[in-house]
Amino acid sequence: MSVDAAPGPSPASPPGAPPPVKNRRRQLLAASAGNLVEWYDWLAYAYLATYFADQIFPPGGGPVVLALSSFAVFAVGFAARPAGGLLLGVLADRRGRRTAMTATIALMGAGQLAMTVLPTYDQIGMAAPVLLVVIRLVQGLSVGGEFAVAAVFLVESAPPRRRGLYSSVSYVSANLGQLLAAGVAALLAGQLSTEQMHSWGWRVAFGIGVVACLTGFWVRHGTEETHPALAERAARPRLFDFLRSNPREAALIVGMTLGATVTFYTWTTFLPTYAELAVGFDPASALTVSTLALAFFTAIQPLAGLLSDRIGRKPLLIAFGVGFTVLTVPMLELLSDSFWSLLLISCAGMVLLTGYTAVSAAVMAELFPARVRTAGIGLPYAATVAAFGGTAPYLATALMDSGHGEWFGWYVSGLTLISTVVYVTMRETKGAELR
Repeated sequence: MSVDAAPGPSPASPPGAPPPVKNRRRQLLAASAGNLVEWYDWLAYAYLATYFADQIFPPGGGPVVLALSSFAVFAVGFAARPAGGLLLGVLADRRGRRTAMTATIALMGAGQLAMTVLPTYDQIGMAAPVLLVVIRLVQGLSVGGEFAVAAVFLVESAPPRRRGLYSSVSYVSANLGQLLAAGVAALLAGQLSTEQMHSWGWRVAFGIGVVACLTGFWVRHGTEETHPALAERAARPRLFDFLRSNPREAALIVGMTLGATVTFYTWTTFLPTYAELAVGFDPASALTVSTLALAFFTAIQPLAGLLSDRIGRKPLLIAFGVGFTVLTVPMLELLSDSFWSLLLISCAGMVLLTGYTAVSAAVMAELFPARVRTAGIGLPYAATVAAFGGTAPYLATALMDSGHGEWFGWYVSGLTLISTVVYVTMRETKGAELR
């Protein structure tokens, strides 16, 4: 079905609301472009850290110390996410979604440009790693605000009976960004020598990101605003108004995200490494499996979004929650050094995970009134991701290093069980008018 066609009559717009969206294709492209670029940069850093670490950090620590240093800075970006979710969310609620979306992609473009020209340790000494930390803080702010801003923009741009489908675009574009980052990193590593990659090759990947950001900025700047006008300054929300007016909904965002963020980072990012550590899986084959599974995951998002528009959001959320609560431990225990074993388990997890990823943007946007919608999603979501999603790979590695790797599966199941209780008890939002 065409994304521009809304099935059935559209309800009359409430007073103060912006006019109905005319060019939904551009709205989809705008949200997708920013989300793709954000995730491209986020993963490009992870893929290329081994190449630029010896250029930025003090020499003499050895490869392990350099790797730990680069990933410690990577973690700084997670720490900045809650602030980004709050500040950019409030900006979207006060000044409009389009303003906030152009701000997020401008921040990311500035960060990638800074990475492209970042001086080395040999050139400016300790200022190089300090600058890297500042860059990651800026990019963490941007990524922290991106999900909420783009998700709200997508759902507000959608026809009332296609909000699930539009919601699924959030993770389609995020997954495409991850695939693009992996492809660019693999292409550069395959075409350049190791010495060239360490010297300047890693900068090329961030330069590509700058061009993508400029393109995305142009697309976003020309989009239609979806936020109702707040003519009176007094009506504009303050920093924590969403906690005063909608504390229950903010708590629901945390509960919804708790198990989902752990399973997302485990299945999309860490599972190949887990297989390498647990059963000695070949690293090159693990990367191939990860790429195939991520492509499959991307393809099924719109199907689940469409399904939620027919049967509701709750059935998909509950299927995700029950599935991972019951099957996480068995799936991890069934891992072997067989290519097909890892691929099957990866894809099975992706099917379950889609029950959350395809509908989460729609559900979250449908919980809040427009006045505090973006900030109400942004801070609780980003804080939960930073606390539980970003730490999942580190916790799993630490448990395996201590000889208790099997505990990680129970940890994932426990968090998913909490989220499942939330899904069962929350109201169905399909068909509800956006407030």
